Amino acid sequence: MSVALELNGAEPSAVQLAAATGSYGHFTAMQVRDGRVRGLAHHLTRLVTSTELLFGSDLDVDLVRGHVRRLVAGRGALSVRVLVFSRSSEEDPVMAPEVLVRTGPPREHVADPIRLRSVRYERDLPEVKHTGTFGLIHHSRQAVLAGYEDALFVDHSGHISEASIWNVGFLEGDTVVWPDAAVLPGITYLVLRDRLAAAGVAQVTRKVHPRELPGFDAVFLTNSETVGRPVASVDDVVLRNDPAAARLLADAYETAPWDEI
Repeated sequence: MSVALELNGAEPSAVQLAAATGSYGHFTAMQVRDGRVRGLAHHLTRLVTSTELLFGSDLDVDLVRGHVRRLVAGRGALSVRVLVFSRSSEEDPVMAPEVLVRTGPPREHVADPIRLRSVRYERDLPEVKHTGTFGLIHHSRQAVLAGYEDALFVDHSGHISEASIWNVGFLEGDTVVWPDAAVLPGITYLVLRDRLAAAGVAQVTRKVHPRELPGFDAVFLTNSETVGRPVASVDDVVLRNDPAAARLLADAYETAPWDEI
């Protein structure tokens, strides 16, 4: 079976599992193939910095790697989520972190263009991949109910930031543009940024207003499952979708090494 759970390296009880599904915690999600993952250093950095920020404590990354390695050993292609939470009192200045590792079926890249609905929204602590996902789910659901496929977030200054579970990027000629906004730096985004730089592709980070969207050669989304999903439209504005963007992103991403967990 592809679905498995371990808490601190052991099978959790129902009570322990309930404690791990609270709203105060953080996680990272990855696609694992034969015990390897792209961007492992970024995943570990995310877990360490978020644990320090939320719980005021250190995280033993070697122990975390051991938990994941044991659960994925010999199981081929998997999706893996590493959740860090604490059963310490929220009044404690230092909360003891605990680690829940969950595996599931693998996810593959989705290339179909997606239609987005823009909405004014900013997440709490956007730099943390935290478990407080009510707003993300709510706005994504409202977009779907309105006939779209997901939501694109616009911040308080009127500029594009991110989408519900995605980073957003833009192709402008030979340059990849990333939004200058408070966002969660996704692992795929970080890997892409590294690999594009290594390939000599120009990248800039700047404010992007929704009115600029028709001027880009392509608008795309990235997350742990998708390298660069094209955006077909935002609201009622149909966007260009230069196939060169998909090739550029895929070619750069494929140069990223698979790291042994």
